[in-house]
Amino acid sequence: MMIKFFKKEKNFKKEKESLWLNINFYWKLAVCFMFLIFLLSFVFGYRLFMRINKESTFSIDDGSGKVETVKKEEIEKVLEYFSLREQKSNQILNFPAPVIDPSL
Repeated sequence: MMIKFFKKEKNFKKEKESLWLNINFYWKLAVCFMFLIFLLSFVFGYRLFMRINKESTFSIDDGSGKVETVKKEEIEKVLEYFSLREQKSNQILNFPAPVIDPSL
């Protein structure tokens, strides 16, 4: 009596998958799409930076070519305001509020 063993299969080719089930294709497509968006956003940001960087910061109002300046009185008023705030902050830090005893 002869014993029959199973034959080893040498051909392991996959059957042709449909496009709906080919997940690797969609992952590759998604990675390429995100890479393209990354490159486009980098180019857009660089162009925007260069355009803003080229603009002048001085505004010329009249045709005489004079640049508007800030008056000395306005600067002194702002400096006085900040010095008053600094004094108030120092007063608050040096003289803290008394602790209220809740048992009274």
